[in-house]
Amino acid sequence: MNDKDCLFCSMPEERIIFSNETVYAVRDFYPVTDLHTLIIPKRHFVSYFEILNEERNDLFNALDFQKTEIQSIDPLVTGFNIGINEGIDAGQSIMHCHIHLIPRRKEDVKDPKGGVRGVIADKQKY
Repeated sequence: MNDKDCLFCSMPEERIIFSNETVYAVRDFYPVTDLHTLIIPKRHFVSYFEILNEERNDLFNALDFQKTEIQSIDPLVTGFNIGINEGIDAGQSIMHCHIHLIPRRKEDVKDPKGGVRGVIADKQKY
């Protein structure tokens, strides 16, 4: 089930870097870091909480595969942020579930402590 007006439902084949039965991966259009990757279910749905078990398994397998692939392309990658923007108030801008896999490198920011807590800037440091 696809939505003809959804960017992720009509992804050009040449953009896809990985695909399995229920999900595919592309490099982010507006990357936070080099090799920032999106893992996207092929079925159109908005919320991660609507995911089916098979999709969840394929999604996590794709994350593992992409992590290994990214580190083979760039051995300076020493960490990752993995995130889902769930809903407009959490920053979701494309209303099709997707997961961000953001490669991190030593000293890419001055102090990475707090990681994903930085989505609310004054809460990152604790």
